[in-house]
Amino acid sequence: MTADDILKDLKNRKYKPLYLLHGDEPYFIDHVSNFVEDELLSEAERGFNQTVLYGKDTDVMTVLNAAKRYPMMAEHQVVLVKEAQDMKWGRDDDDKKTINPLLSYLENPLPSTILVFCYKYGKFDKRKKTYKAIEKNGVVFESATLYDNKIPSWVESFVAGKGYKIDQQASAMIAEYLGNDLSKIANELEKLMLNVSAGQTITMQHVQDNIGISKEYNVFELQSALSRKDPYKVNQIINYFEANPKANPIVLVLGNLNNFFSKVLLYHYAKDKSPQNLARELGVNPYFIKDYELAARSYNYGKSMQIISLLREYDLKSKGVDSNAGSGELMKELMFKILH
Repeated sequence: MTADDILKDLKNRKYKPLYLLHGDEPYFIDHVSNFVEDELLSEAERGFNQTVLYGKDTDVMTVLNAAKRYPMMAEHQVVLVKEAQDMKWGRDDDDKKTINPLLSYLENPLPSTILVFCYKYGKFDKRKKTYKAIEKNGVVFESATLYDNKIPSWVESFVAGKGYKIDQQASAMIAEYLGNDLSKIANELEKLMLNVSAGQTITMQHVQDNIGISKEYNVFELQSALSRKDPYKVNQIINYFEANPKANPIVLVLGNLNNFFSKVLLYHYAKDKSPQNLARELGVNPYFIKDYELAARSYNYGKSMQIISLLREYDLKSKGVDSNAGSGELMKELMFKILH
């Protein structure tokens, strides 16, 4: 099940007695748990029938004592265990002499209790009996990290769910600048949408005005200038980055350039250079294929390999390996070597 599937069932009051929300991406876990905490019970019901625990501050017996209670003046009670990865779950082996009280409950949960475990920043061990018991009698949801090339479409879906539209270039820029931290992206989009009329299409201009990205001096423009081999524009952008290091940290710039030139290399590898195939091979929207075509014409296969090697070298230098130069100086050196 996806997070949206779970939320749809919860909104339709189709409840399971057990939920395990686990995985590397905390955003979807928080999205579901926030709904459970805020929406499953009315405000009056929550006072008597909702218990919120935190893994590092609780133990199995506290969870069980809460889960085994019956609801008061309500059909269900909710027990929400946040940061469950920090809880000591007890033994989970084949020692028949040892009784695991948590496992016993999970194998026969109380139908009137909705017990939710939020196990973040990692996967729950699927070999464990506790996992199998929850899977059998409840819902298990694995929240996986999205690949970078999936972020723009997620941005478009998120915005659509709020009643807005966003153009492809704007969603791609957000993905490039904010990375794959979905919570951070969602927060920035929420703030941005406060300044855009409902139903209006979010454009590059909106992104630049509200997320602090310069219209002329950003990593997209740097990639474009490098693709054109335009040293004047490249130096203008690098000088701007040097003057605004907090908005354009060298680690972020190098990471974006490495991603860009890795795809230029994939472009050289591709035998079928139709826009549809290239979009699939490079993991980008067909709208942006022309950028990679231009870069591939400017930098042949050998030069593209050299650039990727340079980017790795300067990434190490930016972290103090064999260099004590400032980020501005390092970027200027790197740009000269890429262009020549």
